[in-house]
Amino acid sequence: MPGNSVSEADIIARTDTPRTRATLAGDLRRLGVQPGDTLIVHASLSRLGWVAGGAAAVVQALQDAVGPQGTLVVPTFTLNLTDPAGWGRTRVPEAWWPTIRAELPAFDPAVTPSRGMGCVAETLRTWPGARRSDHPHSSFAAWGRHAALVTAEHPLAFSLGEGSPLARVYDLNGRVLLLGTDVNTSLHLAEVRAGHRPTVPFSGPVLARGERRWVTFDEADYHEQAFPPVKAAFEVTDAVTIGPVGSATAKLMSQRALVDFATQYWRNGHSGE
Repeated sequence: MPGNSVSEADIIARTDTPRTRATLAGDLRRLGVQPGDTLIVHASLSRLGWVAGGAAAVVQALQDAVGPQGTLVVPTFTLNLTDPAGWGRTRVPEAWWPTIRAELPAFDPAVTPSRGMGCVAETLRTWPGARRSDHPHSSFAAWGRHAALVTAEHPLAFSLGEGSPLARVYDLNGRVLLLGTDVNTSLHLAEVRAGHRPTVPFSGPVLARGERRWVTFDEADYHEQAFPPVKAAFEVTDAVTIGPVGSATAKLMSQRALVDFATQYWRNGHSGE
């Protein structure tokens, strides 16, 4: 996943046998992925072991598991297209900020690459027939039966709340699949529904009628550091299926059950901070 720097030699050394499209699809089926599933996927390619064909083979294995009536959804965020004043770890000199605000290219769902989302998500984003939502920071890509529905009309404000691709997956009674990672963006939908976080201004460059504009909008101050306690509490309910996919530990769960549980958890006053 983002932030990992693992050499191919290291991956080979810890892989007992090559992983393939067929073996990964078999692992996914044994985990419980079914034809017709709508899955929001977070994946660490390196944790899966050495895969013949790399990220493309992983995407194909996911497609094989859900079949032609299934839908795959991945986050394709671009948090580099924000106000440089809030960049944190990648902070640049303040003297650069006016130039960046004036010249940072506008988000274009067709060409803007995702940032820090991993090889599997980026591969699915560019897959033939994939769709992508139009949000400068919080876009999602989707492939399959419900791809157009999931990615349509992504609201600018509160981008991971109501009307977002996360909410569309919830409406479709989709599931979350974690492959070698505990990153789980669906909990952001619960943050919005619980009123768990304050509102903050966000801004970035968008295309409006073919012209670049810098826009500012309301956003929740999302806080992933609060997620571990609610994740642990949810797993205790035996609502998560855990098993191997390749070399990775995989987790499969109902997104609706997760979001409902976390929303109530935070409404009951559990902060996790």
